[in-house]
Amino acid sequence: MFQTSVLASGSKGNSILVRTNTSKILLDAGLSGKKITNFIKSIKLDENKLDAVVVSHEHSDHIRGAGIISRRFNIPMYISKATYEKSRKKLGKLPAGIINFSNGDTFEIGDIIIRAFPSSHDVIDGSNFTFQKMGEEGRKLAVATDLGYSSKLMLMRIMESTTIILESNHDVEMLLSGSYPPHLKQRIKSKKGHLSNKQAVEVVSKIIHKGLKNIILAHLSEENNIPQKAENAMRDYLQHIDQEIDLIVASQYSSTRLVDI
Repeated sequence: MFQTSVLASGSKGNSILVRTNTSKILLDAGLSGKKITNFIKSIKLDENKLDAVVVSHEHSDHIRGAGIISRRFNIPMYISKATYEKSRKKLGKLPAGIINFSNGDTFEIGDIIIRAFPSSHDVIDGSNFTFQKMGEEGRKLAVATDLGYSSKLMLMRIMESTTIILESNHDVEMLLSGSYPPHLKQRIKSKKGHLSNKQAVEVVSKIIHKGLKNIILAHLSEENNIPQKAENAMRDYLQHIDQEIDLIVASQYSSTRLVDI
């Protein structure tokens, strides 16, 4: 067994679960502890079996419940030194301990192998990740969200993934014609901002291969996107290349089903 579920994704909070038969990891915990545990229960899993929480960066929609989850379930937090220093007051005491990683590191939690790589976002030391299960080299989960552009390194890291959780934050026309002030529009469009629907398609077009089975579009803006727009943009591309891929759009308010990586 090697599965993932996007428990919640959007500007109000993000959290992803990755599990095998023996290991269960949360990537980010940007909602209240209660909401996260309820989302885990909603996919029929036991929240008491978590092994660790991994933090990608310090924005509140990724760490709001991270300290609470670490304390409630007595599990360690994996976080970069710079991100921890930036967010330590929000995280609070972490009795189960902190394990630091750096971008470029490969580390293990149970039988899950995790590789961290940098994300181009307006944070101090942002990370994205790939996940593989020991002994199953043919399956790979890549998570690429909160990034303003697709660097060569990012594309290289997510190559050969069988499941990708990919940011599809905004529709450019909706963003430009929307109510956000000019400086915020510029931030979102910048290389330190968020990927648009069009950019998400471009990422997939550069790393597509026959082994890619699942794409989960994530971190959609409620103000500047519509789930159907994000889905249509990606589906049009997949139909154009005539490749069968399970396409899912993650929600802020409900978890995706457990997806076999």
